[in-house]
Amino acid sequence: MSQHDPHGLSAFVAAAAEEFGVPGACVGILNGGRQLFAAHGVTNVANPQPVDEHTLFHVASVTKTFTATALTRLAAEGRVDLDAPVRDHVPELRLADEPAAASITTRQLLNHTAGLAWNLVDADEGDGSPAAFVARLDRLDLVAEPGSRASYSQAGYNLAGLVLERVTGLPYEQAVTRLVLEPAALRDTVFDLDEVVLRRFAVGHNRGEGGTLRPARPWKSRPAGARGNNPGGGAASSASDLLRWARFHLGDGAGVLPAEELRRMRQPTVRLRASALGDALGVCWFLRRIGGVPTIGHGGSGNGQFTELLIAPEHDFAVVSLANSGPEGYQFNQAVLRWALEHYLDAVEREPEPAAHDETRAREVAGRYEIDALDLDIATDGERLTLAVAIKPEIRAASEAEMPPDHPAAALRFLAGDGDEYVITEGGLKGQRGCFTRNGDGAVIGVDLAGRLFPRSGAAF
Repeated sequence: MSQHDPHGLSAFVAAAAEEFGVPGACVGILNGGRQLFAAHGVTNVANPQPVDEHTLFHVASVTKTFTATALTRLAAEGRVDLDAPVRDHVPELRLADEPAAASITTRQLLNHTAGLAWNLVDADEGDGSPAAFVARLDRLDLVAEPGSRASYSQAGYNLAGLVLERVTGLPYEQAVTRLVLEPAALRDTVFDLDEVVLRRFAVGHNRGEGGTLRPARPWKSRPAGARGNNPGGGAASSASDLLRWARFHLGDGAGVLPAEELRRMRQPTVRLRASALGDALGVCWFLRRIGGVPTIGHGGSGNGQFTELLIAPEHDFAVVSLANSGPEGYQFNQAVLRWALEHYLDAVEREPEPAAHDETRAREVAGRYEIDALDLDIATDGERLTLAVAIKPEIRAASEAEMPPDHPAAALRFLAGDGDEYVITEGGLKGQRGCFTRNGDGAVIGVDLAGRLFPRSGAAF
């Protein structure tokens, strides 16, 4: 491991962590086969230990890249057909729409085109297993016809995890470990909290009243301890392991997954419109051209913990950023990605240009949009349009665990063009882009944020 730091990564990480109020962070850069790490701060403000490249963070949805790669290996071995119906392996699957349940494929789960809404609120019912999770999927709304569009779905990946169990005959965690974690030598990527506590680990932090940081509980977002959510977001990992994972995807698959199959994972399968996450989705990976440089990546957000992994395959380059506070950790990670791409690859992303406020357009989109766990409120005061995201009050009231804070109202600006694309210009969601969805009559029936579709309350699709 080289610690030569020609661009001043360590100084930048320290300054950015102070700017965004992040208690602990670790950044790793892979550049032409050489690695560099910069760590700052502490694991936990209540019981501080220094962060380093081996400190475990809850990487949340970056777990999806492990799940997708494991299923890709099974497909390469002829053990699963990604384009066959999921019911070939999960015959008991029931959804709110029977034709959808009969037709969705594993590939549609992996590129978020199965039409499933975000997730189940009551995912910790039953024994917490993937099978118990899937047994309740008929309670989940469908937001689109299978195959018609992308809408980011945790539930879809949890279902994919059950496919992995059925094909291998192993619990999800054992299957993904044998198929990809062990071949990639990810020795510190684990799921069980009993394994986490044997290592140095970061604790998430949220801001309480007055802005004071406090450790987040539970360590993983709810449902704490439920295995049913592991395929979509249950892993803990380190900056060192995630750079090793990037090297696996940049290389020959450690002899267990052909390089051609890894390349196919980063080929576009569905286009994304006006998304800050990317221009298209491959098999799990978000594909995004930044300053002319093609990249693949995935992020993760847990309870006061945020992860970003970005790879530029043509440049043998990767950057990982881990931060343990919310929501500022997200902005810290985005700043790290921008800095790394500019200093190492001379890639600078052009900021979108907002249009002037248009009250007629603002009134057309103002209202409530929602998914099972979140309310998204868009409002206008005649001079500006705002967007606020909040955990549903009844979910907060019913939970015994602390939950992340809501995102207060922040300015939303339309972009030039047809009037349906926007950018958020302030707050914890600053820089997020999205678009509004209309039905055949031209009525606004939904809004995309962070890759997922929030249907408008009372709207018919």
